[in-house]
Amino acid sequence: MRFQGLLAVPVLAFALAACDGASTGPAAPDPAAVKAEVDKAVADALAARDAEATKLHGDAGPAAYFVNLRDGQTVTSPFRVVFGVYGIGVAPALTDKPNTGHHHLLIDTELTADEMQYAIPADDKHIHYGAGLTETVLDLPPGPHTLQLVFGDMNHELHKPAPIMSQKITITVK
Repeated sequence: MRFQGLLAVPVLAFALAACDGASTGPAAPDPAAVKAEVDKAVADALAARDAEATKLHGDAGPAAYFVNLRDGQTVTSPFRVVFGVYGIGVAPALTDKPNTGHHHLLIDTELTADEMQYAIPADDKHIHYGAGLTETVLDLPPGPHTLQLVFGDMNHELHKPAPIMSQKITITVK
């Protein structure tokens, strides 16, 4: 028993010496340097995304398009519609952030010159996705239908100086 007590003294002394308050590890990173590094990484990622969009779409945008539907396509109702946009960010309505907006889907209609001056109407033919959604499921009656995406700003108005709208496509529902 006496031997165990004697062994504990050097172990305790070693443990106390290790905790003398002197730190040999690296200093904490500078918060400003970390923020700058993160900001650069985000900017680089956004630039790479935009370069990829330009490669895929032929221009830098901003532009809206249908991801999964093509002009002349035949679908069975209900069907999924996936919205695409590049060169601009998606954000919910009323989000005051530059270069963002949200989708609106026009079904069997188009915006008149008058409607283009104000907020996009909200009805069965002008559907708002103000929560920042990028897809929906439609249940349309059989026959031909036109679809067009319109990208609105935080107030459901068209972006200025040029509106961001997809090409109008015609699909046939079986």
